[in-house]
Amino acid sequence: MGERSDILVIGAGVSGLASALCLLERGRGVRVIDAGRVGGGSSHGNCGTLTPSHAGPLHAPGMVAQALRWMFTPDAPFYVRPRLDPSLWRWLLRFAARCNPRDWAASARPRAAILQASREAFPAWIADHGLHCEFAEPGADCVFRDAAQLEAYARLLPALQEMGIASRLLDGREYLAGEPALREGVAGAVHFPGDAQLRPDRYVAELARAVVAAGGVVETGCEASGAEALADGVRVATSLGERRARDVVLATGAWSPLLARSLGLGWLRGAMQPGKGYSITYARPSRVPRRPLTLYERKICVTVWEDGFRLGSTMEFCGHDASLNRRRLLALERGAAEYLHEPVGPVKREEWYGWRPLCWDDLPIIGRAPGHRHLWLATGHGMLGVSMSPATGRLLAELVTGQVPHLDPVPYSPERFA
Repeated sequence: MGERSDILVIGAGVSGLASALCLLERGRGVRVIDAGRVGGGSSHGNCGTLTPSHAGPLHAPGMVAQALRWMFTPDAPFYVRPRLDPSLWRWLLRFAARCNPRDWAASARPRAAILQASREAFPAWIADHGLHCEFAEPGADCVFRDAAQLEAYARLLPALQEMGIASRLLDGREYLAGEPALREGVAGAVHFPGDAQLRPDRYVAELARAVVAAGGVVETGCEASGAEALADGVRVATSLGERRARDVVLATGAWSPLLARSLGLGWLRGAMQPGKGYSITYARPSRVPRRPLTLYERKICVTVWEDGFRLGSTMEFCGHDASLNRRRLLALERGAAEYLHEPVGPVKREEWYGWRPLCWDDLPIIGRAPGHRHLWLATGHGMLGVSMSPATGRLLAELVTGQVPHLDPVPYSPERFA
């Protein structure tokens, strides 16, 4: 028999580590395993923005028409690589069916709830655990060069306001007067004072340190290849031998459907697709924005840290293709150059890609796996795993330990797919 744990968390990304830390806080013993290194997946290349302002899901009204226009543009912000993949096309049909005002609001409300719960928790979460990750609370701005797109976006702001997400609309002249990093031609911007930022790679590394300091174990280079439900727990086959646990938390992001298949959770592949994102990190330019930016028409995020500068985003549906698509990296730089005087830094430090776990309703999957007493899921966070991490960890730990959840768990429950 292999090693036995109280709780085994599979996945040392931001959701797995946040869940592990919250479980340790509630007195449970935790071992975290990962096939690679700590934070080696989408947690690493994230732009590090903490964004209740992103409560609106991807399946916005009009998204289908936009996606169709982008189908033959390989460097478009949202691109589906043509291929024969029935599960992808079924997923896209479900996604497309939700591109209407009613389903947009149905996903936006629970997204806002978990984003705001996390945003409110971050200052104490970081202070209590001594997480050194360049956390700051400057707000964030969404910048427009097209007045018509700004006007359309502004129509969504009252709905966000009803969910508690404050904003301020600024005209282009006013905005440029206070943001000299931007080029002329800005039609306007929306400022979200409640947003924040951190350095994501350092945040995840600090979470791992906090897990170990709290008595947990983090084991890297330990790939889980299959799992079997037992009467008193779960047995997991790994590259370093068998691991057993009373409870298992599956937090492997976009890879979750592959491992879940051995546990009879075939529905997870239909619920989730890997959305490939890209980022480029540079040494800090001499002229940088005061706050994190979303360059709206190009769907590019710009984040500045003490000694770094990152361009990120884009969404490519190409399965788990592991090639670095240089065309999409160049699109980040080209798009940023439309808005910024200095769109790149003096030294390019890293080119990155990773897969975001996207559900067709654009909500995370948090809770007990249907048909299993001892298997739990914390995955499906799309592009917002870092933003949602404190509330994800807390909600998962509350459900596992039988505490009253601080959020209504129903919108995130795996039961909605089974």
